[in-house]
Amino acid sequence: MDTTEAIRVNRALNKMSKLYRAAKARKLAALGLHPGQDVMLWFLAQEPDGITVSELAARLGIEPPTATRSLARLEGGGWFRREPVPTDRRQVRIVVTEAGHALVPRIERAWAELAEEAMGGVSDEQRETALLALEHANARLRGLVDETALTDE
Repeated sequence: MDTTEAIRVNRALNKMSKLYRAAKARKLAALGLHPGQDVMLWFLAQEPDGITVSELAARLGIEPPTATRSLARLEGGGWFRREPVPTDRRQVRIVVTEAGHALVPRIERAWAELAEEAMGGVSDEQRETALLALEHANARLRGLVDETALTDE
């Protein structure tokens, strides 16, 4: 890849990342969420019996203190409750409430709308090619930063 093409790739990826994050933040704000809270709540909702903070952190590829801070910000919405772990008094399970489960389809709709808005007007074939290229780039970048725990958002 020559310098001109490398600059084009870097600019396109940087611009897309910034625009996607900004558009996603607006959609999430309409739901009363901040970026990152959507993914966290969605992951929590996949666990009907709840999950500990350390398990959640491992699944999200973040440190437990980061998960704890994120949960504290999310807690005000009443979207989950904390339940003690009977076998370990130091641990609590995070269990999604009915209100949290009701929000998940709205989160998924926001994701679908954003994907459609970003890729609208692109043929199915072009979209598949773009997705394959992005997935390939993600895999290569993950190898560069040696991150195996990062989840797909």
